[in-house]
Amino acid sequence: MSARPHVIRFLIPIAAFVLLGIVFALGVKHSPDVGVIKSPLIGKQAPAWSLPVLDGTGQTFGSKDLRGQWYVLNVWGTWCEPCHEEHPELLAIARQASVPIIGIDWNDDDAEANDFLVKQGNPYKIVTTDHDGHVAIDWGVYGTPETFLVDPSGTVVFKTIGPMTPQVWQKDFLSRLPPQLLEHPS
Repeated sequence: MSARPHVIRFLIPIAAFVLLGIVFALGVKHSPDVGVIKSPLIGKQAPAWSLPVLDGTGQTFGSKDLRGQWYVLNVWGTWCEPCHEEHPELLAIARQASVPIIGIDWNDDDAEANDFLVKQGNPYKIVTTDHDGHVAIDWGVYGTPETFLVDPSGTVVFKTIGPMTPQVWQKDFLSRLPPQLLEHPS
């Protein structure tokens, strides 16, 4: 009796499995949403928040101070290497658009954060500190950097995870902003 039919019986399912894996891999590779993690906040009201300002004055700043305006909320930390990578892009954005970038310095040391911003430049209109992470949790942040676009009604319009790049800024943020915010701030 030949072993050939027995081998073929096992090769057919293996070949089908490999072919199915190739089809799935090609589908994922060519998907327009590769790397996109949908936030449950998109299209919903941004969480209400208030945090101490990094400047050490004891003042607080939060969602009430941002009512009625577009803003970009960037959650970062000096301990975060990708945050260092995105910093030059945030500086460029701050020079290009009138939309304010608000920073939430997450689980960080205030002195280190201030030193970083003095040495590297500060793209933020204001920086707050979230030492215990309660605000980051409310926003659904689980890593840094994460950046949100919020409209004047307080609705979260978009969220990106990972370093801001020129491509992400152009495609996902600028395309959602009104034209008057795209001009150089005066």
